[in-house]
Amino acid sequence: MIKLVSDTIDKKDIASLVEWLSQDEIPRLTKGELTVELEKEWAKKIGTKYSVFVNSGSSSILLTLAALKYSEKLRNNKIIVPALSWATDVSSPMLLGYETYMCDCNLEDLSCDLDHLEKLFKEHKPSTFILVSPLGLVPDMNKIVELCNKYDVLLLEDVCESMGSKYQNKYLGSFGLASFYSMYFGHHLSTIEGGFINTNDEDLYHLLLMIRSHGWDRDLPKDKQKELRDKYECTEFNSLYNFYVPGMNVRSTDLQAFIGLRAIKKLDDYSKRRRINFKHYVNLIKNNELELKENKNDFVSSFAIPILHSKRDEIIKELQDKNIEVRPLIAGNMANKPMWYNENAIPSLPNCESLDKSGFYIPNHQDLTYSEIQLITNIINKYE
Repeated sequence: MIKLVSDTIDKKDIASLVEWLSQDEIPRLTKGELTVELEKEWAKKIGTKYSVFVNSGSSSILLTLAALKYSEKLRNNKIIVPALSWATDVSSPMLLGYETYMCDCNLEDLSCDLDHLEKLFKEHKPSTFILVSPLGLVPDMNKIVELCNKYDVLLLEDVCESMGSKYQNKYLGSFGLASFYSMYFGHHLSTIEGGFINTNDEDLYHLLLMIRSHGWDRDLPKDKQKELRDKYECTEFNSLYNFYVPGMNVRSTDLQAFIGLRAIKKLDDYSKRRRINFKHYVNLIKNNELELKENKNDFVSSFAIPILHSKRDEIIKELQDKNIEVRPLIAGNMANKPMWYNENAIPSLPNCESLDKSGFYIPNHQDLTYSEIQLITNIINKYE
């Protein structure tokens, strides 16, 4: 079978993990010093001041949106989300009571349609916008940042499918107030389960640390702990179980952080291999209705290859018959899911609707071979 993904945790990682676990004194497995070290390394890699390691990419979205509720950054409760996205880009704001509106995608890099986005900004005047960069493709970040600045909208970046991608030599995930990454098995790198939030905002960072762990202050710098304890007249003893904001428990573990510290070293190599495969696909596929490309000074760390084709069902059947994994294009149009339309009207989203009916994606990963790419593309090219 030609699979969509390939393991990023290898036998050397497992051997190293077993050696670490086999010390005379069992190492700390819950969140501890290795988590802090991993967070520093990941922030440094992406080019932000802070990073928070959590138990999934989906938790990173939920935690950030919860933290914004307790910040003083929101002028209202309105948020724009992409219709071409993952379930938790949409469900997280819904669960937290945000007034949620969907934006159509474009048919170039599959991120937001800029005209529709500006229309939504004008009409609803939202506080926040989640930008999803699908499948490693690179949005026009200059125009998106410009629109967010013009309408005073906070930009959040979902980079779960685009780890390692760059816009004008700058990593995606370093443009907005905060960004989200997934370290799930099927993504660019893995800690089995896990995710990151990156930000340059110190106040938001401190809120994230508290809400990640029940709402207490244990992970804060000493001066911030003192500030809170003085404000609420809390003794050091009582601070052990004092909760300053409504919190969650979305921590990951030092065991996963151990794996993550090894994983970070692989990102550049894996991203380069995925990019090479992306270019092979672009050169070989003759009948994709999406015109895939990489702009000058951008870097596409391709997650998978999106295809738009009127004969989708026939192509999918043949691919599956040949033991080639294939999936719907992310989740198609999220407005067509019961979780949305049971509570909301379905907006007009023509590009997402087209992708929902005729879109799919095919494998790309660091271990995919050129001959496998040829096999896949030869099947697709048979259909006019």
